[in-house]
Amino acid sequence: MAENNIIHIPLLPLRGLLVYPSMVMHLDVGRDKSVNAVEKAMVEDNFIFLAAQKEISVDEPGEEDIYKIGTLAKIKQMLKLPNGTIRVLVEGLNRAEIQEHLDEEEYFKVAIQNLDEEHGDQVEEEALMRNLLQQFEQYIKVSKKISDETLASVKDIEIPGRLADIVTSHLSLKIKDKQKVLEMANVKERLQHIIDIINNEKEVLHLEKKISQRVKTSMERTQKEYYLREQMKAIQKELGDKDGKSGEVQELKEKIDESNMPERVEETALKELERYEKIPSSSAESSVIRNYIEWLIALPWVEETEDNLDIPRAEDILDEDHYGLEKVKERILEYLAVQKLTESIKGPILCLVGPPGVGKTSLARSIARSMNRNFVRASLGGVRDESEIRGHRRTYVGAMPGRIINGMKKAETINPVFLLDEIDKMASDFRGDPSSAMLEVLDPEQNSNFSDHFIEETYDLSNVMFVATANNMATIPGPLLDRMEVISIAGYTELEKLHIAKEHLLPKQVKENGLKKSHMQVREEALLKLIREYTREAGVRGLERELASLCRKAAKLIVSDEKKRVVVTEKQLETLLGKPKFRYGQAETEDQIGAATGLAYTTAGGDTLSIEVSMYPGKGKLTLTGKLGDVMKESAQAAFSYIRSRAEELNIDPEFSENNDIHIHVPEGATPKDGPSAGITMATALVSSLTGRPVRKEVGMTGEITLRGRVLPIGGLKEKSLSAHRAGLTTVIMPKENEKDLEDIPESVREGLKYIPVEHLDEVLKHALVEEKS
Repeated sequence: MAENNIIHIPLLPLRGLLVYPSMVMHLDVGRDKSVNAVEKAMVEDNFIFLAAQKEISVDEPGEEDIYKIGTLAKIKQMLKLPNGTIRVLVEGLNRAEIQEHLDEEEYFKVAIQNLDEEHGDQVEEEALMRNLLQQFEQYIKVSKKISDETLASVKDIEIPGRLADIVTSHLSLKIKDKQKVLEMANVKERLQHIIDIINNEKEVLHLEKKISQRVKTSMERTQKEYYLREQMKAIQKELGDKDGKSGEVQELKEKIDESNMPERVEETALKELERYEKIPSSSAESSVIRNYIEWLIALPWVEETEDNLDIPRAEDILDEDHYGLEKVKERILEYLAVQKLTESIKGPILCLVGPPGVGKTSLARSIARSMNRNFVRASLGGVRDESEIRGHRRTYVGAMPGRIINGMKKAETINPVFLLDEIDKMASDFRGDPSSAMLEVLDPEQNSNFSDHFIEETYDLSNVMFVATANNMATIPGPLLDRMEVISIAGYTELEKLHIAKEHLLPKQVKENGLKKSHMQVREEALLKLIREYTREAGVRGLERELASLCRKAAKLIVSDEKKRVVVTEKQLETLLGKPKFRYGQAETEDQIGAATGLAYTTAGGDTLSIEVSMYPGKGKLTLTGKLGDVMKESAQAAFSYIRSRAEELNIDPEFSENNDIHIHVPEGATPKDGPSAGITMATALVSSLTGRPVRKEVGMTGEITLRGRVLPIGGLKEKSLSAHRAGLTTVIMPKENEKDLEDIPESVREGLKYIPVEHLDEVLKHALVEEKS
């Protein structure tokens, strides 16, 4: 090829690389046009023009996408690869410039003209060459990316232009920077430009090294900690802790910070957390410490609900949830009123005492709702172990806090309404006395520093409103009872039960059994019959069960018989529920000799008690049957002794005890009976049997008797009055000292009963026995 002449030659566009003159390089060619260009060159004279693309991403470049100045090269070798591409070995010859792009569809073809190198002063070029080699050697030492063999081969180059090109090819430059060097025809300028590039690169490399050193120094401590943590994780993993504790400990620490616990408790928690971090997870103590910390976090320390002290609203809520119970409601409203005036009052301890089913537990829920407080309940029935109240010490396996702390955790506030259910059912044995442990809980002077064995730190219970429930006040220990304000809930009258059934129980059961109001109607007379003849209780639990049964029967009729509405009348009640379970009214149908009706107080409320006396020839033996307790047997002995001492005055044969045996029996022998209040009833039945005078059928009586015939006061007059009213009696003989208790009896009951206060048995006999015929 002649120099400075226009040459027509195939073009091979290069992506991401550039070939300088005197360079030998392997190229992989894959694009169709490029492959065709290589093949065309091989057919002709092995010459090809190599020019770089301006943008690597362009797959089919046009004239404007290819630099004009490139390298004329000769193909030394060509090898076709299995994947369809061609690998060629090319050698750069000299610089050339594209003069024209020639039309050729199958490959790129251009007209090029060679560019001659421009030389200056030979000495100056020699000096620049030496400087370039020196700078390049320093660059290699700093960068450590170029081998010493490369430096040795470069030192052997004696042509200035070729040295500049070879050195540039070993520098990490962008394509456009390398292209700029390729376009420099003047050798002196090219050498100076490359020296400047190398100096700039050296400065960048020095700066990088300095920054790297600085970062390394600053990160040395972090890397050391990281390394130690990784070692610790590996050790913990070998000991059985797969994930390590660092994240877990951090999470617990954050929770401790957020829990707002007192400073002394927080110090304890952090101290335990430090111990937990050091102990391996496989250790049994690890889980104990974690459990303890979680309990401290879960307990409320400062969270509380704001009391709603709106008295009319509270009264409406109490009336909405419960019918009657005026004394209890009044006490709750008094507490709210005092709290509103003082703005700080220690929580009262109320004890609701009454038979099952009268609404003690649900009343406590209503108290919480009316005050806008959280409600929590702890059942104490059957608790024998003191640890159930105070918790177990953490030295024991499976240790847990007591029911009080457990309840506070559930409440999530420091001022809930806390219900202690069935407080009279606590017992004591060799494991301790839980009722004694309750003294601290229920004492307003002590419970601000309540101590649980598990928690160990004192806990403030002074903001809690405790409400206890019990069926029988007699089984509650005296010191514990002394700390509570007792409110008795005797039971409901028939009218109250009727109202409760209509307003509360029936709508609730209709809804629970899938019925609608339009599906079922229960007439008032049917409800009254249901109360009288299908239930016998102080509360309404049995009544609710019967109403539920009635709703189920109605649901079956609606589904099976496709009835749209079931109306329950008094006549239909027996068809749906079967025969009545109880006979309404315990009053005898006629006056009887030797049979008197007494009034008793049981855990289920009041009840009537029939006492029968039978006399037959014998030797004066007194027999008592009916599963009577010691106190009741003593009452019978006292009545018997009194009658013997007053035989003549009572028109009784003085020798009746020597010639006759007497048998006193109280029916329902399977039910235990005890108490002194049946004294005057037994005496009346004995006198009736010995004199032959009948006892009035409408009279019920209660009172303790002495050997002198005095009538002493008794308890539970309200409950006994309710049972007398329920049994259909019209007259109640009672001790005179119990007149003060008449105020507690509902007005509807007082109106239906005639009360006769007595002080002596003579007065009892006067009102209880039928007068002798003249």
